[in-house]
Amino acid sequence: MGTEVCRAVIDAPDLELSAAIDPSLGGIGLREATGVDSDLIVNAGPESIVGAADVAVDFTHLEACKANLKTLAANGIHAVVGTSGFTEDDHASIAAMFDRSNCLIAPNFAVGAVLMMRFAELAAPLFETAEIIELHHDGKIDAPSGTSIATAERMARASADWAEDPTEAEIIGGARGARGAAGIPIHSVRMRGLTAHQEIVLGTAGQTLTLRHDSFDRSSFMPGVVLACRRIVDLEGLTIGLDEALGL
Repeated sequence: MGTEVCRAVIDAPDLELSAAIDPSLGGIGLREATGVDSDLIVNAGPESIVGAADVAVDFTHLEACKANLKTLAANGIHAVVGTSGFTEDDHASIAAMFDRSNCLIAPNFAVGAVLMMRFAELAAPLFETAEIIELHHDGKIDAPSGTSIATAERMARASADWAEDPTEAEIIGGARGARGAAGIPIHSVRMRGLTAHQEIVLGTAGQTLTLRHDSFDRSSFMPGVVLACRRIVDLEGLTIGLDEALGL
């Protein structure tokens, strides 16, 4: 993801890549490390971008991201975050930190995925049952995905009238999946050959509605990342999701 972000920023005529950070690659040329056409040297820590960047894009792990955000907030640098796993308490802490600059955290930067979540939110009040199936590559270490959790939360906020699960006995534990907001089942698939995919099935009397989004390559997230970099200056404080940047 870091490689794709660097390439996308370089290719955007109105953006400039001013730094790249990876603790495992510190001191190595960006071109050598990633193949991206740049003379930058990869830095080991976020302190190196202080005074060099207006916006930082973070696709790391949760604990590393939390530490990075403290540095960015303290130095008035805007943050665009694709790292997942934040809790509501984390959001409150981050919102309090970013009083000099802005922070956007999105569970998914693919524009199609954002639209999928919005469509599910609109459909929720018109259906009594729903299930979410999220499918990802076998290198994803967390389950369920941040996108599926956010989708269930948005659907639950849109409607509190969901039918009870009729299942009386799970022959194999977990067969009905995990339970997201409002008890909406979430099923996680981890498989080689996949990238990032999600399907939402909503049902009511005599009909179902299936919403599906597929990211076949990490480049699918880059238009959303670039858009967030452009819009972050106008998104005051903490923003969750890409909807506001898209005008949804």
